[in-house]
Amino acid sequence: MTERHVRTSWSLPLFASVVSLAFVLVSITDQSPAMALEVSAPAPQHEAQVLASTDDYVSGIELAEWKTSRVVTYGTAPAAGTPDPGTAMAIALAMVTARGWPTAQYDCLVALWNKESRWNVYAHNASSGAYGIPQALPGDKMASAGADWATNPATQITWGLGYIEARYGDPCGAWAHSQRVGWY
Repeated sequence: MTERHVRTSWSLPLFASVVSLAFVLVSITDQSPAMALEVSAPAPQHEAQVLASTDDYVSGIELAEWKTSRVVTYGTAPAAGTPDPGTAMAIALAMVTARGWPTAQYDCLVALWNKESRWNVYAHNASSGAYGIPQALPGDKMASAGADWATNPATQITWGLGYIEARYGDPCGAWAHSQRVGWY
């Protein structure tokens, strides 16, 4: 007569719990550089150990409390450099400076409008109807900045900077929004 192994009702849930715990421990202790995301953040107000995080991965736990959110930096853009005189970008630099914004705001504006229109005064999005350098929707909104809105980069930039300041505070605010959701 052979003896048959009988599984108890608690063995499968126990096994699943142990396997789940093992995955969690490996995730918490894995220090793989490929999994880490370097972020900049202000120093914590209390003694803490924060190692790194990505969208769904945490490699460190604060000593005082569990981290439930991640730190992501939006709104920074690469340096745009000095524009050629007389170009739309030069006009924009002068207008950004006249508003008292630092050059970092110009860098964000360049990145934003490179993405939107490549600084083409005649850029037209056939699917949405957006027009011009700032991709105003509809384009004739820019008439509030001048009757020559369809052809004058200075008029379009004036309108675009006013829109950005009213809605996002500054170009880096608009760039951050664009990075998060794909539009501004």
